[in-house]
Amino acid sequence: MRGDGVGVSAGEQVPTETRGDGMVLRVTERTRLRRMPERVSLERRDLEEILDAGFVCHLGVLDGDAPLVLPTVYGRDGDRLYVHGSVASRSLRTARAERPVCVTVTLVDGIVVARSVFEHSVNYRSVVVLGVPEVLEGEEKVAALRVLTEHVVHGQWDYARRPTRQELAQTTVLALDLGEVSVKMRSGPSEDGDGPDAALPVWAGEIPLRVVASPPVADPALLPGVAVPAHLESVVAGMSARFAPRPSRPASGRAR
Repeated sequence: MRGDGVGVSAGEQVPTETRGDGMVLRVTERTRLRRMPERVSLERRDLEEILDAGFVCHLGVLDGDAPLVLPTVYGRDGDRLYVHGSVASRSLRTARAERPVCVTVTLVDGIVVARSVFEHSVNYRSVVVLGVPEVLEGEEKVAALRVLTEHVVHGQWDYARRPTRQELAQTTVLALDLGEVSVKMRSGPSEDGDGPDAALPVWAGEIPLRVVASPPVADPALLPGVAVPAHLESVVAGMSARFAPRPSRPASGRAR
């Protein structure tokens, strides 16, 4: 199984040019992708599409001398990424200490089946965000929670009850600037189609994967007569399109 690496890696360097219009991502020493540079993207459009498609990230922190990585929900508003959780959360307590963190988002688009075990891979889109988060309070915290809620279920903030002061006090919200990021993607078939293994009578290709939302299932304690609201029907109907990769994206699996 080929280890593509969906984040920061080492090896050959990729270009660091920027157009100065904010549409090309800034490259730092920590985000400079050196391994498999053909899979890096410096396009801000790709960054935003990946972050806007997913809603679960992994927050990595240092808890003493040991790394700690936990999944959590996120939301994006412009150049800021928001993550939240309980004030009792170990990872968020650590992140509050003004120490660097790492947030990763990965969307899996398919399993790449090759003629050799070594060339098996996964088609994916990934983002790595590095930085020191800011702990939000007051109106900023409320605004960030709205972004998080709307990012996961659009329309729910205006439909459901808003958080109380007690609930806000029990919630930690972190804001992380998108100033230091890495975007990496893979698409297309295996990389052994133009080598000696192409002569093997072994099937090779891709098993595409997609996210599909099933019809909503009512809470057993739901009051009689409460129907599924229209905005949730829209969320269900649009789930597959939300996670789907851009059709025009060129394949980046086999070396050209």
